[in-house]
Amino acid sequence: MRLLVVNMKAYENAFGPGARELAREASRVEGVRVILAAPALVALKIAEIHPDVYVQHVDAVGYGAFTGFLPPEALRAEGIRGALVNHSEHKVRLKELAELIPRARELGLEVLACADTPAEASALAALSPYAIAVEPPELIGTGISVSKARPEVIEGAVRAVRRIAEIPVLAGAGISSGEDARRAVELGASGVLVASMVMKAKSPREKLRELAEALA
Repeated sequence: MRLLVVNMKAYENAFGPGARELAREASRVEGVRVILAAPALVALKIAEIHPDVYVQHVDAVGYGAFTGFLPPEALRAEGIRGALVNHSEHKVRLKELAELIPRARELGLEVLACADTPAEASALAALSPYAIAVEPPELIGTGISVSKARPEVIEGAVRAVRRIAEIPVLAGAGISSGEDARRAVELGASGVLVASMVMKAKSPREKLRELAEALA
């Protein structure tokens, strides 16, 4: 099944009624797995509507005196399915990921790890996350799709990851239409990771539907 991951970031409509409306629309999608990467503050609330929810970051710490940190054990305790990690806006050292990803897997949590390049995707594949998203940082939020402007990045990441393990590779950065998503799949991706295309749209619901139909 194709994957559609929406990184809600900290846009205004990632909170309150906007978040709940997006979760309701995600729950109606069929034929494509829609994951909402939500701010931790609202993840529990929207998971009541659409259970396929990740938080946008989790830390390589356990329970204890860690003010402001989020341990993976807390996700399991609260019924959150997984986490997005190592986004270009919140990079994590490989050493920490090497501790975090196996621990999360042992806890039954999914981890979607982001990579800037095929080489980084290869390094992450050795840690066996649930999926890897490749996103050239210079294209994020530009509306210039990686599947059109940098197709070699998607193809290179897919090849690099498949040499190590059968891990889904998602394409991200600049995806702004269903056509961009379809092209990413033609290049070997198992789906897409998007943010502003949905979260900054006049109608996030319509954009979510457009992407889901393109990937189905």
